[in-house]
Amino acid sequence: MRAPADRAQAGEVLLAVDSITLSFGGVRAIRNVSFDIRRGEIRAIIGPNGAGKTSMLNVINGFYHPQEGLITFLGRERRRMKPYEAANQGIARTFQNVALFRGMTTLDNIMAGRTLNMRRGFFWQCLHWGPALREEVENRRKVEEIIDFLEIQAIRKTPVGRLPYGLQKRVELARALAMEPDLLLLDEPMAGMNLEEKEDMSRFILDVNQQLGTTIALIEHDMGVVMDLSDRVVVLDDGEKIADGVPAEVQANQDVIDAYLGVSH
Repeated sequence: MRAPADRAQAGEVLLAVDSITLSFGGVRAIRNVSFDIRRGEIRAIIGPNGAGKTSMLNVINGFYHPQEGLITFLGRERRRMKPYEAANQGIARTFQNVALFRGMTTLDNIMAGRTLNMRRGFFWQCLHWGPALREEVENRRKVEEIIDFLEIQAIRKTPVGRLPYGLQKRVELARALAMEPDLLLLDEPMAGMNLEEKEDMSRFILDVNQQLGTTIALIEHDMGVVMDLSDRVVVLDDGEKIADGVPAEVQANQDVIDAYLGVSH
């Protein structure tokens, strides 16, 4: 099991979730939940199906706007943030279901992640000359570095719709990394994978965190993966926080055990 990183124990708070409540009509998906994500850590968000995990990620990246509570990111309060604004401020995201442009190549899909780094206007891009050309060359260099890092050189020109599922998930991770985020949100990156694919993805997530220094918030149902990768774990059940701590503490928490076994409180 991976030991909790010192930086996660006492590091700078990158993002704080404070008393978030999210309702859809009369249904409360999240109820007064608070936790933080510290710079440089892998922070897992776990819980049974329907616990509110993906809803929480949707709040963090601005897709949902909570009725109560506050998100603070990089020391600034964020109210009613749009997803593109969250992306501009340094939050990237992958999804439960692969969300790629299936007819486009791996290279072009990852280049789409560099859109926010394209500063030249439409006129210069049409000319494909001067500043626009230099900008494209620099962005392609960054993309090639990511392709090498995630070991997907062999599929760089392959349309992603032809790729096996595990490689599609890796391409989606590459596209998110192309944004050079301060915070990377991974929503079930291992879902639907076989054991070998999970081992590969686990290795790349650790490399992204340790070698690139990217802070990661991770939703995952495979508890072995969670306990091996995470510095700290927050547990949701029926929209409420029931535990928060290092993996060993959470694993031994009776409320967590009851929630996963379906025991009535």
